[in-house]
Amino acid sequence: MPELPEVETVKNGIAQFAGKAEIVDVTVRNRRLRSVVPDGFETAVRGAKIKEYRRKGKYIVIDLDNGRSIIWHLGMSGRVKTVKSNAAPEEKHDHVIFNDPRRFGLIYACPTAEVDRQPCFAAMGTDPFDPLLTPELLFERLQKRKTAIKPTLLDQKLIAGIGNIYASEILFAAGIRPTRRADRLSRRECGRLLESVRAVLTKAIDNGGSTLHDYHKPDGSLGYFQNLHCVYDKTGQRCPGCSCSPESGGGIRKIVQDGRSTFFCPVKQK
Repeated sequence: MPELPEVETVKNGIAQFAGKAEIVDVTVRNRRLRSVVPDGFETAVRGAKIKEYRRKGKYIVIDLDNGRSIIWHLGMSGRVKTVKSNAAPEEKHDHVIFNDPRRFGLIYACPTAEVDRQPCFAAMGTDPFDPLLTPELLFERLQKRKTAIKPTLLDQKLIAGIGNIYASEILFAAGIRPTRRADRLSRRECGRLLESVRAVLTKAIDNGGSTLHDYHKPDGSLGYFQNLHCVYDKTGQRCPGCSCSPESGGGIRKIVQDGRSTFFCPVKQK
C-alpha cells in the first residue's frame, strides 16, 4: 500500500501537472472499488476549478471552488496516471483517473466543510509533521500502549501515514529495537523517535517514495528511496555504518510482527 511519502509524491505530482485547472469532464469506467463510486460523483465535480491539494494521512484531498472536495485513497496498488491527452491508451484496470488492479481504492466527493467529519478521518491520528506532535505528547500517548513499538507505529490512530516499510526504517534511524514495548520508551527515546519519523519521511518524499511493486509517480517514473533503504528487505546484509557481520551469522534480521515483516539490526537497535 502506498504510504505517506508515496501519497505526498502523488499529490505533488498531480498538483504540478494540473495546477488550478478546471475539471472539464469525468469518466468513471468502474464504480466497484472498495466503496462504490457514488452516482453523483461526476456531477459534483464537473465544471469546478481546483483550489487546493492536501494530504490527510494516506488520503489525498482536492478542494474545489464549488464548495466540494474530492477524497481519494489509492488502496493497495492504485496508481495515478497523468496524460496530456484523453486519447492515451486505456489499460485494463483504469477505473476513474487511476489504475487499481485490486480495486481497493476509494474516491468520492463531499462538501469541503465536512471533510474533517468524514468517517475515514474520524479516528485518524496526528500527522507526523504537525507541530502539535511533540516528543512529550508522543511519550504520553505511548504510555497507554503495551504493544511492541513497531506495530504501534502502524496504528493510524496514533500517527497517520506511517506504513510497514517506513516503520522499519524509522526505528533503525532511531536506534530502537522493534520488539520494545511502546510504554517503556523513555522521553529521550520518544524525542529521538519523532526526529527519525520526520527525517526518514522527509528524505523519502524528497526521493519520490519507494517503488517496490506497483507504485509509480503520476508521470510514470519510479521512486528512488528503495535504493536508500537501510534495513527493509535486506535480511542478512550488513547495515550502514555498523559492526554487525553477516559472515558470522549477524547482519540485518527479519521477524514477523502481527503478520507484517519487520527488519532490524540487533547491534545498533536496543
